[in-house]
Amino acid sequence: MRQTLAIIMVLRTLGTLNAQIQEFPDSIKWQRVNTLIATESVFYLGGLSYLQYVWYHDKERVPFHYYNDNKGWLQLDKLGHAITAYKESYTGYYGLRKAGVSKKKALIYGGPLGVFLQAPIEVFDGLYSGWGFSWGDMIANTSGSLLLVGQELLYGDQILKLKMSYQRSAMADLYPSYLGENQLQSFFYDYNGHTYWLSVNLNRIAPNKKIPNWVNIAVGYSGENMFNEFKNGGRYAEYERHRQYYLSLDIDWTKIKTKNKILRAVLDAMMVVKLPFPAIEFSPQNVWKGKGLYF
Repeated sequence: MRQTLAIIMVLRTLGTLNAQIQEFPDSIKWQRVNTLIATESVFYLGGLSYLQYVWYHDKERVPFHYYNDNKGWLQLDKLGHAITAYKESYTGYYGLRKAGVSKKKALIYGGPLGVFLQAPIEVFDGLYSGWGFSWGDMIANTSGSLLLVGQELLYGDQILKLKMSYQRSAMADLYPSYLGENQLQSFFYDYNGHTYWLSVNLNRIAPNKKIPNWVNIAVGYSGENMFNEFKNGGRYAEYERHRQYYLSLDIDWTKIKTKNKILRAVLDAMMVVKLPFPAIEFSPQNVWKGKGLYF
């Protein structure tokens, strides 16, 4: 509880520094609302269809069951759930705000979107062999949506953003049948190649008119030598699983100003993508280590 209160106090302080007022339409643009709903529905139904007919196609249907994977993949998969829910809630909330929906209603209908969209997927997991309904996943999904809602309630902006970077790891080359035989497969299966970031606007920490408002500083987290979900075995038992932490600069794509609608849409879509940049790494094995260009 004390840690939570401390975080809230820090967020409040950050929110009062160099605050920006975002302008939204003062009346509802129903065409935009309908377009948002239709677009989200198409992508979501397409995703569910993919799960039903591709992802689970070779899995046995079983009675609903639970699965405790909280210690799996050094919790990197949980961060994946959180960032997905955060992006979905971000899209829902800001999509409604740009359509002229009031802040209160946008928070009610758009804020929890990440949790609502992810919940059916968790239920699907509970119905197939090899998977299972995970309360840890649900907590991660909820955390992602709460990050969006909490910041909007505290200071009406997203000062902290969840981001991700990826590069296929050397572990995937050593165990391609499990961690993916190509870039696309490894993106989904190789958590060694995932790094998750908490990116904060630098002007919120050290206000300076010379610092562009889109410059961020980011703290990252990843893992290495993970050849299985919980524990390495067989010929990979000699590899020690460990965590890695990073400090790097970043760009807040949503703060880059442009009047080009297509470019605006691309930049907004990239909001969860961490810019490849030099970084400082810390891990129990390497202690401190510089990275010329880290993905």
